[in-house]
Amino acid sequence: MFQRFLTVAAMAGMVVFAAGCGQKVKTEEEVENSNPGIIPAVESLVPDAGTDVAQRLAIFTPVKLTADISHLSEKEKQILPLLFDAASIMNEIFWQQAIGDKEAFLGRISDDATRRFAEINYGPWDRLNGNKPFIGGIGAKPLGANFYPVDMTAEEFENLQDPDKSSLYTLIRRNVDGSLRVVWYHEAYASKVKQAAGLLKQAAGLAEDAGLKRYLELRAEALLTDKYQESDFAWMEMKSSNIDFVIGPIENYEDALYGRKAAQESFILIKDVEWSQRLARFASLLPELQKGLPVDQKYKNEVPGSDADLNAYDVIYYAGDCNAGSKTIAINLPNDEQVQLEKGSRKLQLKNAMKAKFDGILVPISDVLIHESQRRYIKFDAFFSNTMFHEVAHGLGIKNTLDGKGTVREALKEQYSALEEGKADILGLYMVTKLYEMGELTDGEVMDNYVTFMAGIFRSVRFGAASAHGKANMLTFNYFSEHGAFTHQDDGTYMVSFDKMKLAVEGLGGLILTLQGDGNYDGVKELIRTKSVIPEQLQHDLDRLKSAGIPVDIVFEQGKSVMGL
Repeated sequence: MFQRFLTVAAMAGMVVFAAGCGQKVKTEEEVENSNPGIIPAVESLVPDAGTDVAQRLAIFTPVKLTADISHLSEKEKQILPLLFDAASIMNEIFWQQAIGDKEAFLGRISDDATRRFAEINYGPWDRLNGNKPFIGGIGAKPLGANFYPVDMTAEEFENLQDPDKSSLYTLIRRNVDGSLRVVWYHEAYASKVKQAAGLLKQAAGLAEDAGLKRYLELRAEALLTDKYQESDFAWMEMKSSNIDFVIGPIENYEDALYGRKAAQESFILIKDVEWSQRLARFASLLPELQKGLPVDQKYKNEVPGSDADLNAYDVIYYAGDCNAGSKTIAINLPNDEQVQLEKGSRKLQLKNAMKAKFDGILVPISDVLIHESQRRYIKFDAFFSNTMFHEVAHGLGIKNTLDGKGTVREALKEQYSALEEGKADILGLYMVTKLYEMGELTDGEVMDNYVTFMAGIFRSVRFGAASAHGKANMLTFNYFSEHGAFTHQDDGTYMVSFDKMKLAVEGLGGLILTLQGDGNYDGVKELIRTKSVIPEQLQHDLDRLKSAGIPVDIVFEQGKSVMGL
């Protein structure tokens, strides 16, 4: 009579447990909070014998995230603490999505260095080392993180008759009888999203900028309903606010199983007005640049929205997915294809984080791996523009397959993110080249961008080839190598060949756009399998960077106290 069974209730977010003659109703959040997650249930967690955790910690250089807020109004300054609190809630939800119970996991780690490394990685897998476990007995990271049952088979997922199973905003969970059910995020994390929504509504009440006010109000409702499109449109229309705030389930990198589940994250941003004014004119050029893409006309018939804007910001807080692994230095959102086609997208350059990576990582890398005769081309303005046009390039190309069967994202499934990042890399460099030829870029020269781009590959491939960005980097590197875009010198440095790199950019750009437009899943999978690998010579050169003690990435000192709030 004490045996319990579980069924999915028809009422929103309720799960019924029956015991004897009585019934106990649990919410989906209560069930989710009792979910053990994906970490093995051992009493203590100790470093893997083959991992020097202290050495791995040393690959990060600390950066304090601050910004000048003297130009903000008093109400804008009052808004910021509310945003910090809301963002920290997204951080807690991301822990649940990545591994499950954060406190139960960290509480079993007695070694301080290991616990700190686990905090940086949001789990026991080294995100900048191919997700290699650094805690003994953990095993490989489940591809689906904590979005799906670890033991779920592909056949089970395919047989699940629920149209919401592939939503960006649902979890897949097991019933007691072993069957699967679909759970919406706003049900699984109900109290957390309610608290975050309340904070956004408070912030909206203080907002003096009409666009910020409307966005915060709609985003609060979106967190409570998992319907984000209206708030995405409102975010696109938010042009004049000194504060920007990204919050919610956005990118799908954490779901390496199907690439379908979005993970919670947040950024708090302060606009750099001077630099933003320098960028404003480029968004209007997108339709013209689309026409010139190096591919057959049928792959560029879509017209990207030109209501996009480019702005520079100082970032003062990273939370959740964007703080896990390599740190984002630019944002291109929203991801909703309909919003992108109607409105375009907003490209946010995180200038202070970008400068920290340039000065502390990219310049030292260049001193080791770029030929002495070409080091003069390594410039921050080129690094900034390469990063910016990478984000702009996400808006180019094609969003829907030519066969009319759906979006490119749906057709390419888990291979989509890597190819899309490769597209952005290549078309970004293509755009820079064209803008110099058009006279729209006049500071410096295009060779600055080419050589700085090459150095940027060495910087970002050190994050590992397992991530979407890492796969994109290696695809580009190997394609460039095969087409003579650079040469490896006897002294272990690299030299860019301008003419050959220009041709390689056009060739790879055309290849990627064709694969996307055709929705060629098998072709993309084979391309990534064969080309997104680190060659032996490159690995040897990357090891030299490690020996030189050059950091791999940055880690943040951040929060209300750092900002003096």
